[in-house]
Amino acid sequence: MKNSSVELPENGQQAAVAPPKRKRRFGDRYDAYRVRNLDGFFHIIPNIMRERNDSQLFFEVDVPIEHIEKYVNQKRKQGLEIRMMHVFMAALVRTFTMRPRLNRFTVGKKIYSHNNLRVTMAIKRSLTIDGEETSIQPYFEPTDTIFDVCKRFEDCLEESRPKDGSVVENTTDGVVKVLRVLPTFLKTFVVFVLRNLDKVGLMPKIIYEASPFHSSCVVTDLGSLGIDSIYHHLYDFGTTSCFLAIGKKKTKPVFAADGTVRPQRYMTLRFVLDERCVDGYYYANAIKYYTRLLKHPELLEVPPEMIPDDM
Repeated sequence: MKNSSVELPENGQQAAVAPPKRKRRFGDRYDAYRVRNLDGFFHIIPNIMRERNDSQLFFEVDVPIEHIEKYVNQKRKQGLEIRMMHVFMAALVRTFTMRPRLNRFTVGKKIYSHNNLRVTMAIKRSLTIDGEETSIQPYFEPTDTIFDVCKRFEDCLEESRPKDGSVVENTTDGVVKVLRVLPTFLKTFVVFVLRNLDKVGLMPKIIYEASPFHSSCVVTDLGSLGIDSIYHHLYDFGTTSCFLAIGKKKTKPVFAADGTVRPQRYMTLRFVLDERCVDGYYYANAIKYYTRLLKHPELLEVPPEMIPDDM
């Protein structure tokens, strides 16, 4: 999905300058590399806060959406099927790219950084009480624009949609189908083994690819259900250190520059983050950057000029 009318940056640069590919070293995982240049405090904090539910940070931000709605309407008039969720996802991908420490996680009292960018999103195949739930886990590239994100997201979503009345099972569905027929004691044993293999980076890749708990971020769109966002806990199993919940559209009165009061449409976003990975200032700066992108979604139409390295 491309748009020929997209303007390039002033220097005409189309491809981002990425940091050199990192060689795998002893102590790295197949899905991440170990972060070794840590401040002294972060060498200790995983031993103090041993689980993610011990170290959760909670952020809430109200994002005005008039500009996002205007942008989406403009793109649809141009024949591009871009939705608000694509804007939120594209801004998230860009934020993880430009604030790479967000992609860290803590396992086995060690801090790692993902070597890929994968976002998990839970979806229902039908919006009914009995509608079956599954998850999609699209991979993104640091150079992705909003048009790339839109295509990757929709391609992944299309693979999970029912076709000709039959339900299409993805890898996650297949693994769950196998595990759910096991007796409880066997399921407990299997999860115990997987959890310990994951601590040393040896969990089978087929489980990794199917797991919704091994991603850079989990996103839930509660606004599509007509309810507001929530603070969703982080899972101790897996490698996800960021959970983003998007709420429904709301209206509140705000003061304009001339002193008058006008209604403003907005959505409440709630983040739950792992304090062991980076400090609160870094998280606050990243969320400010994310909301700034949402206020100016046209910035997402071109790739970043420079991709910073976590190191």
